[in-house]
Amino acid sequence: MKRIMALLLIVFMMILCEACQKTEESVDISIEPQETQMKAICELAVMDCYYHNVAKYKEEEAAGFWLWKKDKHFWIEYSGVVRFGIDVSALKIESNDDEITITLPEAKVLSCKVDSSSLTKDSYIVDKKSADITAEDEKTAFADAQKRLAETATNDKALLAKAQQRAQTLLEDYINNIGDVVGKVYKINWIYINEDGRPEETNADGTQTETSATGAA
Repeated sequence: MKRIMALLLIVFMMILCEACQKTEESVDISIEPQETQMKAICELAVMDCYYHNVAKYKEEEAAGFWLWKKDKHFWIEYSGVVRFGIDVSALKIESNDDEITITLPEAKVLSCKVDSSSLTKDSYIVDKKSADITAEDEKTAFADAQKRLAETATNDKALLAKAQQRAQTLLEDYINNIGDVVGKVYKINWIYINEDGRPEETNADGTQTETSATGAA
């Protein structure tokens, strides 16, 4: 009887040890840097910026006749919201044990719109010599303001660089925090590409230049 109990105890301990080992393995896997989580971080690493601008509208000889012709001339003062961020579809992550290579695209304008609530009667400043302004003129000016806002945001290199840096910093923090938990130092290699998918920097022989940052355990 004692021998049977001993055998049962040994079998129970073996099952328990195997279960613990599987649990530990699953935990180790779950706290490795995950590509899906890094892409989710980039989706959240957006930057909303508010612009205040003035758009000019002018239509020559819009009303009247002969010597009494008048131009339409007015300005529209508006506010707009631009969202900068990373195109997640262009983000690539390659992992090899404790070395991670991240291909990071340039930030771009994800959305751009004029805040319609910022437009009031006082937003339209009409020249004293202007012909009468119609609702269609205001609609055209609004569309032009939207276009100018997009152009201004797309050419704002400082904010685009800041948005890209924001995404990079959050990714670094994520990887380094995992390294802190598992006691591992991750080496992060960064590859920067432009909107055409080409590396931003190349060597004289055409090979790609990489920069790297080492995470702290």
